[in-house]
Amino acid sequence: MQLQNILVISGKPDLNELVSRNRGGAIVENIVTGQRMPVFQNDRISALAEIRIYTNSGETPLEDVFKNIKAKQDSKPIDFDPKKADGKMLFDYFGQILPDYDTERVHASDVKKVLHWYNILLAAGKLEDEPAEETTTESK
Repeated sequence: MQLQNILVISGKPDLNELVSRNRGGAIVENIVTGQRMPVFQNDRISALAEIRIYTNSGETPLEDVFKNIKAKQDSKPIDFDPKKADGKMLFDYFGQILPDYDTERVHASDVKKVLHWYNILLAAGKLEDEPAEETTTESK
């Protein structure tokens, strides 16, 4: 799972993948539509690899949360629309994924985003496990 090039851009829908960098910013491609657009240094941009979810024992990387969802869903999309779900349904589901999440600091809007992002990344094939690096031993 490679999340460092998957970006959230404030004010832009969906998720974007970094295509290239330039002096004034970068070119990104919307994962859903495939549309490319420029982003600039003054845009609020976060890489999914940098996002953490608050837990009672610290923070959990978003990648771990996605792995938990993928395991629970058996690599299938979430079977309800996170954007239309009520808070109780969202928190009940999220509690199954990350039982230790901080109920005071994780809000329904955060859960909706995470679940929505999971569905987008799954559909785009971005949640595939990376192949393990092969170790070769040379015989002497």
